[in-house]
Amino acid sequence: MKIQEKFDLTGRVAVVTGGAGLLGSEFCKTLAEAGASVAVVDLNLDAAQKIADALSKDGYRAKGFGTDITQPDSVKQLVASVLSDFGRLDVLVNSAALDPKFDPDAASKGIAPGSFEDYPLADWNAALNVNLTGMFLITQACVKPMIQNGKGSIINICSTYGLNGPDQRIYIKDGKRVAFKPVYYTVTKAGVLGFTKYLAAYYADTEIRVNALTPGGVFNNHEEYFVRNYSAKTILGRMAHKDEMNGALLFLASDASSYMTGNNVVVDGGWTAW
Repeated sequence: MKIQEKFDLTGRVAVVTGGAGLLGSEFCKTLAEAGASVAVVDLNLDAAQKIADALSKDGYRAKGFGTDITQPDSVKQLVASVLSDFGRLDVLVNSAALDPKFDPDAASKGIAPGSFEDYPLADWNAALNVNLTGMFLITQACVKPMIQNGKGSIINICSTYGLNGPDQRIYIKDGKRVAFKPVYYTVTKAGVLGFTKYLAAYYADTEIRVNALTPGGVFNNHEEYFVRNYSAKTILGRMAHKDEMNGALLFLASDASSYMTGNNVVVDGGWTAW
């Protein structure tokens, strides 16, 4: 088989959670361009359908689904709809996750947003519910048709903050503390790696592969101070462009990575190398 053929996803069906997000939408486009039919899954149905409509307009097969991955009934309905519309399920990309949400009342309390000592329990619980429980539920449902097919690829999106503790110094602007990266982000993203290794080992002796993709910081109209602070910590001296995770994502989704499971592909511009 020629190397280009190993990356071909023609005839396969991919589910992308968080499909309307910055990286999720890129993943949907990448998988569609490689030949897959794509289920764009997001809590926001309108946003998901907008991504799907844009792909369809370009000649690809895609459909948007509004799904709350923290709710078992919503997840079951999603998988039933995907199988009804597309007939199979081959690839799952777990990209949905809560972005850091800082306590809006932090300033009035005289504390920096996201500080550990005063981090709200409700925000902690909400993050664990989406970033870990939601991933558990959607994977549990999507892997069943993969078992029937005898093959599948599951890709869990992690973060460099799941590998290392955040350097809170990059959240200092003009000598003043602006925020902290909140505790839940490192804890849940580290959990994603544990979940990945567990599933890979669980599906030993099958053709169901489970891997993680760990992006570094992706530029998304950040303030100049943050871009400067973050970039100084990378070997390449910059933040990632939003399309720079797509090659690794396609590698993990396709037969190009057929001898790879239980592993983590880090695309971070050298952040974790020094």
